[in-house]
Amino acid sequence: MTGTLVNTGAVVAGSLLGVMIGKRLPDRVKTIVMQALGLSVILIGLQMALSGTRPLLVIGSLLLGAVTGELMDIEGRIAAIGEWLKRRLRTESSTFVQGFVTASVLYCTGAMVIVGSIRDGTVGDPSILYIKSLLDGVASIAFASSLGVGVAFSALSVFAIQGAITLLASKLDFLQGPGVIEAVTATGGLLILGIGINILEIKQIRVGNLVPALVFAILAALFV
Repeated sequence: MTGTLVNTGAVVAGSLLGVMIGKRLPDRVKTIVMQALGLSVILIGLQMALSGTRPLLVIGSLLLGAVTGELMDIEGRIAAIGEWLKRRLRTESSTFVQGFVTASVLYCTGAMVIVGSIRDGTVGDPSILYIKSLLDGVASIAFASSLGVGVAFSALSVFAIQGAITLLASKLDFLQGPGVIEAVTATGGLLILGIGINILEIKQIRVGNLVPALVFAILAALFV
């Protein structure tokens, strides 16, 4: 669990730093920072998505995941948690839920979450999660400077999801197969690309509802 604890702490620390910095930055600076972050997220998503060699598997997983996630209304449920936290904290931030949802999906999507958590749980090697912690911490500074303290609470999502995978790692080591990692990376890349599009406000995509695509990608890689 060491890697997950460090990752959780990095998100909280980066978010708090971002909130403090954000109060002192002009709106135009916050806007350009978010645009730069959006472009960076798109670049990462494209690199991950294009690394796959089985596009039909990725497309099929994405379509099945989209239908499943929309029927389950996953993003609506995540947003509801964000609204509950907002009420409990009695904050008036108009971007609290957006920050919580965006950061939760971004930090909990991708191969590093699965592979890093499994390695931490099976062989006690948290190095991948340490690298992810650095990336998430830096991203949290940028996100929180514009979206506020809601980003910090995405640390709860990181702790819950990565922690669960780490604890179950002994039963999930099959997820480290090259085919599974490739499928998760390529499919996760498309989800991250969607987050970048949302950040740039090109088109609002309910990326949270696409998360089941990762499950379908794993199943397809294992059985197809």
